[in-house]
Amino acid sequence: MTITGGSSGVRNWKVPLTFASGQTVTAVWNGTASWSGNVMTVTPAGHNSTLSAGQSTSFGFTVNGSNTTAPSVGSCGTG
Repeated sequence: MTITGGSSGVRNWKVPLTFASGQTVTAVWNGTASWSGNVMTVTPAGHNSTLSAGQSTSFGFTVNGSNTTAPSVGSCGTG
């Protein structure tokens, strides 16, 4: 996933992802994950919390499970 700072930059971004039943996340990199039910919210890892205008960062994750449905991305924001 790629996050871009937009026209005025962004600080402390967050991205919620909803997973299907039976899916598990075994690894997250360049971000910190927290869970509420089947929703994983990824926040900065520290080194990538502030993005200047137009600057980008990315994070990734590994999903396991028999369900091949891609996770859905919710409303991204700052916090």
